[in-house]
Amino acid sequence: MSIEVLFQQLKHPNPHLRDQAMWELAEKRDESTIPRLMSILDEEDTTYRRAAVKALGAIGPDAVPPLAEALLNSDNVTVRGSAAKALAQVAINHPDQPFPEAGTQSLKTALSDSNPVVHIAAVMALGEIGSPVVDILIEALQTTDNPALGISIVNALGSIGDQRGVEVLTDLIHNEQTDSYVKEAANSALSRLEMTEKFNRREQ
Repeated sequence: MSIEVLFQQLKHPNPHLRDQAMWELAEKRDESTIPRLMSILDEEDTTYRRAAVKALGAIGPDAVPPLAEALLNSDNVTVRGSAAKALAQVAINHPDQPFPEAGTQSLKTALSDSNPVVHIAAVMALGEIGSPVVDILIEALQTTDNPALGISIVNALGSIGDQRGVEVLTDLIHNEQTDSYVKEAANSALSRLEMTEKFNRREQ
């Protein structure tokens, strides 16, 4: 299939055909593919926009520089949110490759984005990158005064399960200054983590 046809297929109502198109685009891409996918990130058509996000994630680290640029500099909140989600997809689809520094730094900056859609998406992306960025999440958690952001960081640290994150969550629970919602989230995150660890031990 030509690249043109694959772009059309990203709009297809059938999710299997959309997924097939995104992986084929990643394989067959030329120098126009990434810029063209980037231009779809503010599409009104949600299906098409999400398909572009996933296709950029399928392409992987090569898509990170333009995504980082859009996340930092676009004045369109939909584009910034989509860029953060696409960076998460890169981490999910290419776990064996080190996540590019430009992507990590842009996500760190996006944690203080004024729009909740963007900063929550940035937390989720950092959660997918995992242990290499635990320190960024911990620092953001300790400096934010936004309980909603705090809760999503707590959940990300809980899902990563890195010891440094676990220690910070434990401290939060015992700190009387901690926001009650954040404390509750930390409690839940740690108990989920304990359940997972018990389950894994049983499986071994």
